[in-house]
Amino acid sequence: MTELNQVYKCNVCGNLVEVMHTGAGQLVCCGQPMQLMKENAVDASKEKHVPVAERASPTLKVKVGSIPHPMEEKHYIEWIEVIAGEKVYRRQLRPGDRPEAEFEVPEGNAQVRAYCNLHGLWKA
Repeated sequence: MTELNQVYKCNVCGNLVEVMHTGAGQLVCCGQPMQLMKENAVDASKEKHVPVAERASPTLKVKVGSIPHPMEEKHYIEWIEVIAGEKVYRRQLRPGDRPEAEFEVPEGNAQVRAYCNLHGLWKA
């Protein structure tokens, strides 16, 4: 059974899928089951991946890593996302961009996530 906002990756072609509606079926791509990406929350390498959020109402500024994450052609943050209630806010990034984004998100609880092309899904 899938859950809302889970992220799955195809280990053949690299497709990423975020669940927008739950279901009982299995997600398949390239003829193989897709891998559920687990959200990491503890940095154990020299690169820092855990998103850091700062509130300056109504803006939520998210930086990836306590030390800015590399944004190189072969290693970078693909996207930053904020889930607040039933709304999802996402910013796509590319190599050379700064590993940060600002979102106008209402006050309240929010989940912040980032996706590294090499090291997967991270949350704060």
